[in-house]
Amino acid sequence: MTPEQVKQIIREELAQFLMTDRFTFYKKIQILDGRNIQIGITTGTKIGTATTQKLSVYGVTPVVQAGAISSPTAPSVGYVQAEAASAKTAIDAIRTALTNFGITA
Repeated sequence: MTPEQVKQIIREELAQFLMTDRFTFYKKIQILDGRNIQIGITTGTKIGTATTQKLSVYGVTPVVQAGAISSPTAPSVGYVQAEAASAKTAIDAIRTALTNFGITA
């Protein structure tokens, strides 16, 4: 293979790489200490574009988006057991979602 043929192959591969709308990584991405990820401020940025895509932080097993958490019953005057149980159910669901995602242990 001549040097010109090698250059042509590199040009073609590089053109394909630059013209695509995304990067596909086949290895882990490592970001060195002190480096930041800077994103735009006009439209916003999504991490995960569907509720079925899995994500996590701090090394826990990735999970899909947690389901909706029901709002607790509005409190009335005095203590009502059903209202307390409703609040506990909502709090437990929040705790489970945070733990599954990796925010809390």
